[in-house]
Amino acid sequence: NDWRPNATPMIALGQGRWVKDLTLPPGTYEYRLVVDGCNWSPDPHAPETAPNPFGGWNSVLRIAASAQACSR
Repeated sequence: NDWRPNATPMIALGQGRWVKDLTLPPGTYEYRLVVDGCNWSPDPHAPETAPNPFGGWNSVLRIAASAQACSR
């Protein structure tokens, strides 16, 4: 979403849980969470991070290509 916080808002599930379903093509994606509308934060549950140019950390999500079905 080109780092636009309002482009893909998450849905509150309650009890501090949020969700957003996205369909992404294979690739590597860096992201941050926007908390309370203005605080950018890495995802505390992301297994991988990468430094960003602002001295902080981005969370990293890698989407692998799906296996192609064999045709007969």
